[in-house]
Amino acid sequence: MKAVRIFEHGNLDVLKITEVEDPKISSNDVLVNVKACALNHLDIWTRKGLPNVKIPLPLILGCDISGIITEVGSEVKSFKIGDEVLVAPGTSCGKCYECLSGQDNLCNSYKMFGYMIDGGYAEYVKVPQENLIKKPNNISFEEGASIPLVFLTAWHMLVNRVKLKAGETILIQAAGSGVGMAGIQVAKLLGARVITTASTDEKLQKAKELGADELINYKEQDFLKEVKRITDKKGVDVVFEHIGGNTFEKSFLSLSKNGRLVTCGATEGSNANIDLRVLFYKHITLYGSFMGQKSELIELIKFFENGKFKSIVDKVLHLEDIKEAHKIIEERRQFGKVVVKP
Repeated sequence: MKAVRIFEHGNLDVLKITEVEDPKISSNDVLVNVKACALNHLDIWTRKGLPNVKIPLPLILGCDISGIITEVGSEVKSFKIGDEVLVAPGTSCGKCYECLSGQDNLCNSYKMFGYMIDGGYAEYVKVPQENLIKKPNNISFEEGASIPLVFLTAWHMLVNRVKLKAGETILIQAAGSGVGMAGIQVAKLLGARVITTASTDEKLQKAKELGADELINYKEQDFLKEVKRITDKKGVDVVFEHIGGNTFEKSFLSLSKNGRLVTCGATEGSNANIDLRVLFYKHITLYGSFMGQKSELIELIKFFENGKFKSIVDKVLHLEDIKEAHKIIEERRQFGKVVVKP
C-alpha cells in the first residue's frame, strides 16, 4: 500500500511517500481502507520530534481516520466488512484501574494512532474493534475524519472537566483551530455565551456562523482588554485554553472570581506565568485535560446525527500533497480541519 512515513524527525522533507506492506490484523482487529485522514497539531509535533519522548520510527502519521472495513478478525462481532467507520484516536490496555473505571484516556499504556502506532496517512490501517465507531450516514468521510480528536477533546474539557453551565460566559481561544471550532459548538450546545478570538475578520465571521456571540481579532485588539470591556470588568466564568506561552497569562487574567481555566495544549509554548496572588484571591481553578474517553466520543456522535454539530472542513488534499497540508497547519491558514485522502 501507499503510505507517508517519517524515518527521522525534522522539517517537511522528512515526510516520505513510500510503498509498505498492508497491515496484518490480529483476531481482535479490523483492517480499514482509509478514505480520509484529518490533520492535527499533533502531526506537526510528532514530525518535528518532542523533547524526552522516544517515538518509534519509521512511523505513519495521522490519528483522525475514517474509512471502510475490508477485513475483520475472528473475535470481531459488532462490525463487518463494508461498515463505514470512524476511529477513536487512542488505544488503551482495557485492564487497568483507569480503563475499568472508564478513564481510558489516563491509561499508562495509552497510545495514539500516528504518534506511537501507525496511523492514517496510508491506504489501510489496522484498528482494534474497541476503537471503532460507525460513521453517521448523513456525513461524508472527510467530515467524519474531522470529528474524533477535536470534538472529543472539546467535549471532555467542557462537559467532563469544567462542567460548563447554561448562562455562563466562556472565552474560547483561536476559533480557527480545529479544537476551537469544536469548542464553540459544544459551548453553545450547553447554553453558554461565547467570546472567541481569531487572527482575521474572515475567521471571526465563520466563528459567528457557528454561534459565537462576541468576536475579538487578537491581531488588532488586546483580547484581555476586550474581555474586560465585554463583561463590564467582571471577566469570564471559563477560559478554553490550548495556546500556552504568553497567551496563557492573559487568558488567566481574563477570569472572573471563581473562574475556571481548562487547557489541553501548548501550541505557542509549554511555559506560562501566573500570579499566584490572583489565583488564591479570586478562587480560580485550573484544569488540565488530555483527550477524552471513548464513551464520550460515542455520546457526542449523536449530535452529528441530529445536525446540532457539524464538521468544518477547510481543505481536502491528496495524500501526495502532505507537505502542503502540514504547511497550512503550521501557518494557521485554515479555519477548521485540513484533510488528506489516499
